[in-house]
Amino acid sequence: MDLTLSPQEEAFRAELRGWLDANHPGREPDGDEAGFEFRRDWQRRVAEAGWAGVSWPEEYGGRGATLVEQALFNEEMVRSRAPALANVLGLVMGGPVVIAHGTEEQKRRYLNPILTAEEIWCQGFSEPESGSDLASLKTRAVKSNGEWVVTGQKVWTTLAHRAKWCMLVARTDSDAPKHKGLTFFLMDMEQEGVQVRPLHQITNEPEFNELFIEEARVPDENVVGGVGNGWGVAITTLMHERAGLAFGLQVQLKVRLGELMTLVRERGLEDDPVVRQRVGQLWIEAEALRLNAYRGLTHIMKTGVPGPEGSLPKWQWSDINQAVTEAALDFRGPEAPLADSEWTYHFLRSRANSIEGGTTEILKNIIAERVLGLPRQR
Repeated sequence: MDLTLSPQEEAFRAELRGWLDANHPGREPDGDEAGFEFRRDWQRRVAEAGWAGVSWPEEYGGRGATLVEQALFNEEMVRSRAPALANVLGLVMGGPVVIAHGTEEQKRRYLNPILTAEEIWCQGFSEPESGSDLASLKTRAVKSNGEWVVTGQKVWTTLAHRAKWCMLVARTDSDAPKHKGLTFFLMDMEQEGVQVRPLHQITNEPEFNELFIEEARVPDENVVGGVGNGWGVAITTLMHERAGLAFGLQVQLKVRLGELMTLVRERGLEDDPVVRQRVGQLWIEAEALRLNAYRGLTHIMKTGVPGPEGSLPKWQWSDINQAVTEAALDFRGPEAPLADSEWTYHFLRSRANSIEGGTTEILKNIIAERVLGLPRQR
């Protein structure tokens, strides 16, 4: 694809950059609760200015921007070091899936509260025994008196402790093949049948949660995409996740590499040939990630939907981000394990990169089978 921006795209970027420079809210406050409310207020301001959900259709509160402009939005948000938006799963996954598969009633009900962060969304996919093999999930939904009764357990559910709505995949037909008997629901998290238990990570943050569901109720009108079609809707959700995050991740990585080079200079290592080679190789790999993110965008522009190419940037980012944080600790020398710094946090947090959002092993299989056309893994 032509990587030169059109006059319209240049104008879009200039307008957004100007708005971010004029409205940047400053540093996020310390503390989990204060930080979340800060991000929620920031998203309200972004939505009021028409920048949240920029690629959504205008009739649903978006800006009707092109996919290239959506990519520019993600890049500029990271470039300006603006706070993350509070309802990221709703914006990147929930909204696009409701737009693609939802009824008009669902679009009118759910989309605007996603944009404004009035209602936070989470994703109820993974289970204790069904992670990479999502279709083997055991959470069940049984139809009763016009509603669905859901029982089961989910795990690694980001933002479940904040969420009003859960994008839930449950088994509705035990006799059908495992990919055919699934249904995609929007489940209200604020009911007695739903219990959320935070999981504290190695960083001591409760970013993920366990979700215990005991006869929770979901009305029939909260089925998305039709009964038994949950696998296709879930795949759409995951492809939007990887496509939507690719551009922000690659710019975030360039920012972190800039911080790594600052560390190199502070430690007086800028003339060390081994250090220069190591940082240079990381920069080359980050540039390859950027180009592959645009390759995935090309597929969406041609077909209208994300493709399996979107798995490649996520895999690349996981490996490179882990390598960058490892390099930072190496450059800090013997004090690194004891130092209480952002680099220590980034190193610990990066351990999850190769698992979250699709494990590296699964992503490699997707690329091998669906992009390169290699035989399926036995």
